[in-house]
This record gives sequence, structure tokens and C-alpha cells, in this order.
Amino acid sequence: MAEQKIGVVIHYWTHIHVAGIHLTDGELREGDTIRIKGHTSDFTQKIASMQVDNQPVETARPGDDIGIRVAEYAREHDEVFKVTEG
Repeated sequence: MAEQKIGVVIHYWTHIHVAGIHLTDGELREGDTIRIKGHTSDFTQKIASMQVDNQPVETARPGDDIGIRVAEYAREHDEVFKVTEG
């Protein structure tokens, strides 16, 4: 599995288990697999849905700030990687 850094966690809403992610590189789509890695975080999950400005989107591009529901606790400054086979 190859990984490409695509962004960073900018906020985490504990009560709704949503990570705010600022995309810096590459494109992200529903169904893509991401890995969130930080000092104490390290998990991989598939993106079921994401939002930009509280509106559902299927694709996000560099410069977008997206929100996604995450399976585990994410922390500000955790790095976000897109996982691809190959």
C-alpha cells in the first residue's frame, strides 16, 4: 500500500466524532481510504461521506477544509494520508 500526504487535521469535534481536515495535496473522494497518523493517533479508514461548509460533497481538492466522521480520536496537527494500492 502506498501513501500520499494530502492534508492535516485542523480540528476534532469530540461529541460528534468528526475531524476537520485541511487538504494540501491531491484529490479526495468518497470511498477513498485514508490514514490519520500523529503522536498518539494511527488508524486507517474508508471515507463514507464528507462535507465542505456543512454541505455534502463527493470530491474535495487542495485548499478545501472538509469534515469527515472518523472511527477513532483524531488530534490537531495529525497528518492525513491517502492510501492507494500499488
